Amino acid sequence: MQNTKMPKSIRKYIRREKSRIRREVLDAKEQKKLIDELYQKILKSNKIKEPVSESKNKGIKVTKNETDLSKEVKKDENKRNLQSSDRDGGKS
Repeated sequence: MQNTKMPKSIRKYIRREKSRIRREVLDAKEQKKLIDELYQKILKSNKIKEPVSESKNKGIKVTKNETDLSKEVKKDENKRNLQSSDRDGGKS
């Protein structure tokens, strides 16, 4: 499974090229080599990050560091406190 999603047009192009390679080339090793070259060419030309397999990162995806997350949690807590005080009529 891949984490990086390529644009639909590129995925469509890759699918068609893989199909063409499999039709024209009979040797399985040569097919794999050509398909790998296709991916490398696409990744370099479009500056798309190479997809990371789940086995490499074991399903752990880091998006923000801990300080950003703690700030977001504090903001959420403040919003909840304000909302609850509005419901109580400001008596809290």
